[in-house]
Amino acid sequence: MKEIIIYGSHYGSTELYAKKLSEQTHIPATPWDQITDLSTFDTIVYIGGLYAGGVLGLRKTFAKCTMQSSQKLVIVTVGLADPEDLQNQHNIRTSLHRQLPKEVYEQAKIFHLRGAINYQKLNFGHKTMMNLLYQSVRKTPSKQQNAENRAFIETYGKQVSFIDFNALQPIIKELKQQF
Repeated sequence: MKEIIIYGSHYGSTELYAKKLSEQTHIPATPWDQITDLSTFDTIVYIGGLYAGGVLGLRKTFAKCTMQSSQKLVIVTVGLADPEDLQNQHNIRTSLHRQLPKEVYEQAKIFHLRGAINYQKLNFGHKTMMNLLYQSVRKTPSKQQNAENRAFIETYGKQVSFIDFNALQPIIKELKQQF
């Protein structure tokens, strides 16, 4: 059985998860931009960082590589938003649905993990987007803010990590199941 972990990471959280999953499963991990063919793999795990509602490299990977219905696909997103929050899950899955062909999306088992952020390391575009979001959220009356917004305001401009390698266990369990 030929397996691969493909990852799209910009600041490193997703790469950390991919390498830890690789270490725990003995499945090789490769950056998304080094993949040219998916057809030779029985199991594909795509771990991608969430940036502005999209998953880094996901659309391009599946646009240039075709999948077979016999292949097992696991998609894992990594972002700051709490993946236990149902609204966050809905937003992430809506984004995934827009990025993937319908048959690929329907074939995938989907998981969500929390990452990390260091505002000092963000590029200009990401700093600008985060600042605009912060300004917008900050103007929302406190009674209308949800827990996610309050946490965002509290941690804005700081270095924050929600990385939890124990959260890989359900993914490992899924990978051990035959399809």
